[in-house]
Amino acid sequence: MKGYVYYSAAESVRNHAFIDELIIESGKLEIELRLLIGDDQPDSDADFILFRDRDTKRATKFEMEGSRLFNRAEVNRIANDKLQTFELATLLGVPAVPTRKIRSIGDINSYPCVLKTVDGHGGDEVFLCTSAMDAELFFNKFHDRKLIVQPFIESGARDIRVFVIGNEVVGAVKRTGNGSFKSNYTLGGSVEKYILSSWQEKDVKTISRAIKSDYVGIDFILLPDGRWLLNEIEDPVGARSLYITHEFSVAEKLMGYIKEKLSGR
Repeated sequence: MKGYVYYSAAESVRNHAFIDELIIESGKLEIELRLLIGDDQPDSDADFILFRDRDTKRATKFEMEGSRLFNRAEVNRIANDKLQTFELATLLGVPAVPTRKIRSIGDINSYPCVLKTVDGHGGDEVFLCTSAMDAELFFNKFHDRKLIVQPFIESGARDIRVFVIGNEVVGAVKRTGNGSFKSNYTLGGSVEKYILSSWQEKDVKTISRAIKSDYVGIDFILLPDGRWLLNEIEDPVGARSLYITHEFSVAEKLMGYIKEKLSGR
């Protein structure tokens, strides 16, 4: 069996340790895994591409050329559009943070609110606005992007990231922000292992089944009363917080899953 793991040039450098682990674990399963970067093209006899980028157009191109992608281009499209993620949750009956597309400051009904680019990730394009002046600064900075508005929801800067391979929950972490309403671990937040309840696992699996995902992270804001609200779906999802809190190899589980899917088991 032969396949590729695709990254952009910049992300291939930042994620070199995970790439090396994927290649090692693939070898144990008799899978020849190679790194595919940037505009490079896969060989026509490859069995799959593990697609680790936020470039839906490129993912679609690979699929149209006959490649089997993990995740599919459609998963990439939904996960990297926060408005579509909210619309999906609404259709599925999964509680989610209310989300609206906005074109101007006049579309904001009340403050404080949270403004985001529709396709941002990692918390870098997320801003808490307490006034029209704050919102104007955000609009000026991201005037050429699609933007959304969400109500500010008091959560103690806590959220849950759930890691899902196929339809199996392989782990979850609770992230808490450090001096910020953002809980992202890469922005200095803390993480701890989290065990899902049965109803939480049901919400997660409802989403993963609907989008037919292979490997995603699903983020929920944790409310003070114990409820949660879907916030984002991450594809590709980084697993640094999972490695810190759990004692298994994500690469091993992921490559085992891919081999099982391609073997028809």
